[in-house]
This record gives sequence, structure tokens and C-alpha cells, in this order.
Amino acid sequence: MTADASSEPIRSDPAETQEETVEAVAEDVRSEIRLGHVEDDVTHVLEERLDEAGVHLRPEKVDDLAEDIENDAST
Repeated sequence: MTADASSEPIRSDPAETQEETVEAVAEDVRSEIRLGHVEDDVTHVLEERLDEAGVHLRPEKVDDLAEDIENDAST
């Protein structure tokens, strides 16, 4: 008997899932900055949110992403 393809669990690439999580967290922070809800250091806020989501990036990567978010939110 062959397995039905629709009954197999969908497996996602962990790197892809992490990237999607990072993008979602970044978009949330960006939106909150635009709404005036984030007045703290963006790097600190971003790092906390990523930690809460279970994503751990190198500090340089968080700094770069925070800078991109700040630039996007200010335009």
C-alpha cells in the first residue's frame, strides 16, 4: 500500500521559518515605531522581540536589521 501524499506532514525548512519569523517581528516593530509606540532603542526592542519568538541572531545582524527598520520607519 502506498502512502497518500496528502496525509504526510508538511515539513518546512527551519531556516525559511526563522527568516519568516524575523521578517514578521521586524514588520511589527516597524509598525509600532510608525504608530509612536516604540520610544526605546530599536536594537534593544528588536532583540527582545526576537528572543521572545525563539530566534537568536548575532548582535551585528540585529544592529543592521534595527538600522534598516529605523530607516524604513522614518520615511
